Amino acid sequence: MFPYKNPELSIEERVNDLLSRMTIEEKFWQLFMIPGDLSDGKEKYIHGIFGLDIRDNFLNKLSNDQMLNYSDNKVAKETAKRINDVQRFFIEETRLGIPIIPFDEALHGLMRVGSTSFPQAIGLAATFDLDLMRRVSDAIAIETKTRGIRQVLSPVINIARDPRWGRVEETFGEDPVLTSKMAVTYVKSFEEKGVITTPKHFAVNCGDGGRDSYPIHFSELLLNEVYFPAFRKCITEGKSLSIMTAYNSINGSPCSANKWLLIDTLKMKWGFDGFVICDASAVGGILDLHHTVKNREESAKVSIENGLDVIFQTDYSHHEPFLKAFKEGLINQKRIDEAVSRVLRVKFKLGLFENPYVNPDIAEKWNGHIEHKKLALEAAQKSIVLLKNDNNILPLSKNIKSIAVIGKDAIEARLGGYSGPGNNPISILQGIKNKASILTDIKYSEGCGRICNNYNIIPSRYLFTSDMQNGLTGEYFSNTNLNGTPSFTRIDENIDFNWSLFAPHPSLEIDSFSVRWSGILKVPKSGIFEIGLEGDDGYRLYINDVLIIDNWKKQSYSVKTKKYQFNKNKEYKIKIEFYENFGYSKLKLIWNYGVIDYDSKIAEAIKLSRKTDVSIIVCGIEEGEFRDRAHLTLPGKQEEMILKISELKKPTIVVLIGGSAIEMKNWIDKVDAIIEAWYPGEEGGNAVADIIFGNINPSGKLPITFPLSVAQVPIYYNHKPTGRGYDYLDLTGKPLFPFGFGLSYTNFEYQNIKLSKNKICSNESSIVEFEIKNVGKYAGEEIVQLYIKDLTSSFARPIIELKDFQRVFLLPEETKKLKFAITPEMLMFYDDKMNLILEPGLFKIMIGSSSKDIKLYSILEVF
Repeated sequence: MFPYKNPELSIEERVNDLLSRMTIEEKFWQLFMIPGDLSDGKEKYIHGIFGLDIRDNFLNKLSNDQMLNYSDNKVAKETAKRINDVQRFFIEETRLGIPIIPFDEALHGLMRVGSTSFPQAIGLAATFDLDLMRRVSDAIAIETKTRGIRQVLSPVINIARDPRWGRVEETFGEDPVLTSKMAVTYVKSFEEKGVITTPKHFAVNCGDGGRDSYPIHFSELLLNEVYFPAFRKCITEGKSLSIMTAYNSINGSPCSANKWLLIDTLKMKWGFDGFVICDASAVGGILDLHHTVKNREESAKVSIENGLDVIFQTDYSHHEPFLKAFKEGLINQKRIDEAVSRVLRVKFKLGLFENPYVNPDIAEKWNGHIEHKKLALEAAQKSIVLLKNDNNILPLSKNIKSIAVIGKDAIEARLGGYSGPGNNPISILQGIKNKASILTDIKYSEGCGRICNNYNIIPSRYLFTSDMQNGLTGEYFSNTNLNGTPSFTRIDENIDFNWSLFAPHPSLEIDSFSVRWSGILKVPKSGIFEIGLEGDDGYRLYINDVLIIDNWKKQSYSVKTKKYQFNKNKEYKIKIEFYENFGYSKLKLIWNYGVIDYDSKIAEAIKLSRKTDVSIIVCGIEEGEFRDRAHLTLPGKQEEMILKISELKKPTIVVLIGGSAIEMKNWIDKVDAIIEAWYPGEEGGNAVADIIFGNINPSGKLPITFPLSVAQVPIYYNHKPTGRGYDYLDLTGKPLFPFGFGLSYTNFEYQNIKLSKNKICSNESSIVEFEIKNVGKYAGEEIVQLYIKDLTSSFARPIIELKDFQRVFLLPEETKKLKFAITPEMLMFYDDKMNLILEPGLFKIMIGSSSKDIKLYSILEVF
């Protein structure tokens, strides 16, 4: 037996022995990860691989009848069997028998059929409940490990300071302390059970304009104060064994090849001993997007030599240039060996060499367990934030005679980004029906929905080439003026292109090409329709050789349409010309045929509301990865629908579905109550109904600031003092809802604050004690928040900073004493040399119900 297979030896002895036996090709494959399995040929993986995201592809091959025999639990069991089979190949049929690390996403539930779907991360943060977070992450970790998955590409711990960013929903909010506490709680559950966590995206991931992966130009001080703490805590306290880099660059250096970030800070300063992986295809992005290298071989070199350990790509075929860099000796061998050692060390720590397989029956038992479903309900109940409740319109009586429930989000049961399908997700409409009296008449109208398109993309069934194939013939030129012979010709089914990242074809440059599409258009109905183009300037449209739209210039993104008389089944010659000389281009061929009459949808909702006692309007936003928002208002005509229904002068309740802030200034004063439900998970409908009918007293608090207007963003509570004023000429600088805000059906009174020590040395702590009383008629939970302000310091400090929080449950008229420890760490800050220091002086110790609602304070002196 080779020494590395001897469990009696130390991990370092085993790593060194195995490393000494590996070829350069075997070393490379330990540093390469992809989604996939062995279905594309076992021979491709004979040298091993770091790990695979082994999908449940067998489900796609089942008939509808066969699917009926597959309960969600059985899917989990089959997944475990498949992962065992793949693991067995690598252990028994590759030369060295190195096991793989099966990986997946598990942001708020394992992203698999049969796994429990909990509230989205931003909703979990809104609970401010670390015990609940621990129980949720324990459940997710159990469902994950029992399937044989040993690494999750979660959690997202970026700080969400700009609500326009599409991935705010995946984060724990805007505050580094709340994010750190939630993140550490999450990763501990997994790491203690032998599943690797991968906090991401190191280190910022959201730049100017709230745009995903935009370049970051932040000072080291800002990074240390705001964006690094959660990552550092995940490593030092949570013991995370993996970190994922961000797509963006920091101060001009791509994060996946940033020596200061990955080696100097992460590995040397923080002592990180796990492995660093890039986000999917980010190493290729060093070439394609950042343009800091000449080819992919060089991108492999700069990433590995500057601290990346594992290259994560989206397909097996992408490996060739990276492998070439290894085999041709372009990469420092010592750095390769260190990276491989980090991977092998973790595989030994996980016990994969001794215990690589799982029991599929246990996966069947735990995935979608009834106790996990109950926990999903509790988490949703505690995550919901009551934003407005005029005249105590809520809770509604269960015996109310009639309710109008309006909005597609009332029936869709959306779970948010990086979600599995959930187990029988409960919609809000269904939840209301479940919780209301059987005598209550509940009526539903879909209303206008989130997306109200003025135009549709012309589908391929109406487009034909000269030989009557569906689509248009596209001639692509390697110049911007359609000159000469096309570089290539192909049939494009429809004109709906986004060439933001890559050119239309490898033979073209992204910033220097032109295209001519030609063919035939047939319409299904006679009439006058608007037809045109949407996209970046530099386009023309001809119908029957007549120029209809002439926008042959480069200026901006635009929509150009013209009315045109069409006759059913008549053939119309169509030609589109387009050129690009800059890059980041988009183009769509559009018309208004088939556009939904959203006004009639709103009219139907109004008609329904007029006949009922109360209207519950469920509205939502569109967001997600690479789906940032320019506007924070409700999309489509949802605001119009809210305003028109509110004009009926009947009680109107708005329930919001989404993972980020929503601008409400146009309608907030017209409705009676507003509930922020986030993406509440598979039991979300029941939870929202529990809040509406008072079965549960709302207790969630906002983990992000809601601005009054998008003009205020980026906006966050813990900014540093201004040098002049806070307001605009035509707008206040104050938010609509501050960080930490959330109403209850009861009221809490804070009193009798005192410090155990009013003066402390720099190495001492003090205890702040106070009382809180429920002075309302409902039992409820309050999230008590501890804030601190450094009254005088040698460097400007935030105007207020969250340092700790507690949940407390109180019966009516009940009083409890609470306390927080004020530790030296809470009072420290970074100086200009990036050292943590604690200066003598006065500190304001504040107890609040939100960052803007401070109930009690006392002064602590450090000498």
